[in-house]
Amino acid sequence: MLTAMECDMTKGSPLRLILTFSIPLFIGNLFQQLYSMVDTIVVGRFVGVDALAAVGSTSGFSFMVVGFAQGLTAGFSVLISQRFGAKDIPMIKKTYAQSILCSIICSIVIAAVFALLSMPLLRLIDTPENIIDDANTYILIVYLGIGTAIFYNLFSSILRAVGDGRSPVYFLLIASVLNIVLDLFFVIVIPLGCAGVAIATVIAQGISAIISFFYIKKRFPIFHISRSDFRFDKRLCLRLMKIGIPGAVQFSVCAIGVIIVQSAINGFGSDTVAAYSVGGKIENIITQFSPAVGMGISTFAGQNLGAGNLKRIRKGFRTSFAIMTIGAVIATVIAMFFADSFSYIFMDKNSTSPEIIAMASQYVRTIAWFFIPLGSIFIFRTGCQGLGSGTIPMISSIAELVMRAIAAFTLPLAFGYTGICFASPVAWCGAGFLLPFIYLAKMRSIEKNYKTA
Repeated sequence: MLTAMECDMTKGSPLRLILTFSIPLFIGNLFQQLYSMVDTIVVGRFVGVDALAAVGSTSGFSFMVVGFAQGLTAGFSVLISQRFGAKDIPMIKKTYAQSILCSIICSIVIAAVFALLSMPLLRLIDTPENIIDDANTYILIVYLGIGTAIFYNLFSSILRAVGDGRSPVYFLLIASVLNIVLDLFFVIVIPLGCAGVAIATVIAQGISAIISFFYIKKRFPIFHISRSDFRFDKRLCLRLMKIGIPGAVQFSVCAIGVIIVQSAINGFGSDTVAAYSVGGKIENIITQFSPAVGMGISTFAGQNLGAGNLKRIRKGFRTSFAIMTIGAVIATVIAMFFADSFSYIFMDKNSTSPEIIAMASQYVRTIAWFFIPLGSIFIFRTGCQGLGSGTIPMISSIAELVMRAIAAFTLPLAFGYTGICFASPVAWCGAGFLLPFIYLAKMRSIEKNYKTA
């Protein structure tokens, strides 16, 4: 029996269900971005432009590990979503417990590996010497605290898998407020600089993860697990990793593309690094509707695949694409008219060079014309993951990486900073064009298997 907090997406209007599910996720995504956004604002205004550049220069590496956590746990939740659609309660419990075990193992491995590679990776991308120590301090703390990000994302993904898109938003709101308070405390009251904002982020995410865990335990009987559910199940864990790892690699591959672009930017100096960092933060804020709709269709597709409603899945994808397109157009308009205003949020107008503001705004206005291809990536890449495919998102991410790398190392040679601004759009257009055709092939394969079963 469903509780009031759960949502069965196998019945009812796809438009209403996807919108109702996606809007809270969109709000949650905004608060998720508030984590790194507040870090940037606090160091930019209270420490200085070099500190802002230091935190910004780690964005690719931060995206790599945090994105890995998001992709991994989203993959874990796919099986729960499918079992939820099939109303298989014992398997839901078992999968939940095994997901926790896999998350513990991954947290330890990721923290250990990336902590050892922290400084070598920063030197590999030619991080400017005047900011490298602060950059290393910030990202090292993020690496060591990766377990908090993994478990917050795990519990949020599980809630979304059963149709509860609202509760993660509330927990994220609490964590965001905590992050703001702790950022100010560790930078102004206890002047720890870049280390302070990293510590604040890890603590806030950890508290959010703990609250999410106890909420699930209290409100969802289907997740009342026993000791036997935690008995290591090699076959189930391998199945979880088979879906989770490609999803995690998908984010990590995208992050490598960001790191490659960051390497190209580092050669232009710390002012350009600061400008690009601010532009990237603005991008993350105004493009969050598309990932939310992508998660909506992922859950919708997973539940309906479990229930065998294949025609309904196709209708859901068409609906999601239409919703995303409207959101992308609105985001483009916002970017074109308010790029300068957003830039001033991160930097003090009186003490910041006008050239830095101009470069940040130029980046935002350049990429704004390509939000529909970007949205297409989120719809079809995440949607295919909901269909149980980890390979499609991973291949798509690799193609995006290749195109981003080519653009990053060729366009700046001819067009300077303007070329850098076009690196991401080139990757989005390539991946966004291919994915709809790959999705259609995947659906034909699923429908063929159902007919022969």
